[in-house]
Amino acid sequence: MNKAQMGPLAEAVQSGDRSALARAITLVESSLDKDRHDAELLLEQLLPAAGHSIRIGITGIPGAGKSTLIERLGIQALDSGYKVAVLTVDPSSEKSGGSILGDKTRMTLLAARPQAFVRPSPAGITRGGVAARTRECVYLCEAAGFDLVIVETIGVGQVELTVSGITDILLLLLLPGTGDELQGMKRGAMELADLVLVNKADGPMRNVALATVADYRQALRLTRQSLFGEEVEVIAVSALEDQGIAEVLQKLFQIHQMRRESGALAARRAEQCREWLSQAIREVFLESMAGKISPQDRIAELEQEVIAGRMTARLAARQFVNDGSEHYPGGVS
Repeated sequence: MNKAQMGPLAEAVQSGDRSALARAITLVESSLDKDRHDAELLLEQLLPAAGHSIRIGITGIPGAGKSTLIERLGIQALDSGYKVAVLTVDPSSEKSGGSILGDKTRMTLLAARPQAFVRPSPAGITRGGVAARTRECVYLCEAAGFDLVIVETIGVGQVELTVSGITDILLLLLLPGTGDELQGMKRGAMELADLVLVNKADGPMRNVALATVADYRQALRLTRQSLFGEEVEVIAVSALEDQGIAEVLQKLFQIHQMRRESGALAARRAEQCREWLSQAIREVFLESMAGKISPQDRIAELEQEVIAGRMTARLAARQFVNDGSEHYPGGVS
């Protein structure tokens, strides 16, 4: 397809048509060459309408109650007048590549709301379990008018760095009494988290949860601040009983507004775009086997195009490769 042929789908996405958004995400997630070309044309048209949402990453150890928390948080935001999109990254069957967690069945109340959109995506073999095109799916959701875009991960290994690289705020969900049980996740999660929640602070576990909150508050106060110099808060919540959820939503808005006003948000997103472009350049090089190297000045120019929202990272990467082919036909060592 050409850009004009992608126009109707782009218009439907911007009108808030959830079916059109689902089709657009399917196109973006496809690994077929033809679909990737069409996806780039679609994203190029929709990028100017993206960028306005609060991008929230949520990670945590398995069983911490991420899906229940997301549903409660999403409903709270909907009731406050916001539109909410949730991109949940599922483990995939190695044979089928299909999603096996079934997030829509885990978030039935949220998925049924007309101002919400819930989309599971197979994680495949992508580093950290975050689907390869999740970043681009975030842009599609923003173009469709969603105010909050939540990215949930499977929460194992070192996924936190990847999630932090595509969101504005990283929220870490823990269980009462977890402590050293975070194991390998602890280093990445605790170093990158902007807000820490101890879930299941209800019933007989409430006192244990409050003790866990106190322990982590003390540890974080001694060891680190957020990447933006803010104190990392630890809050006890009960997603099951809907306790503390309103406070969490308010805190997320507060963090986002503070960073927007200070310029920290723009700086974070600019750095994310640079990394996006860097990854795309490597990806396109592997796909095309071009092997050409463009001057650093050209890369800097393309970075500005991506940051300004005038080009997708893959489109910029292809331009980079094409420039190398045109100006250095014999290759550059």
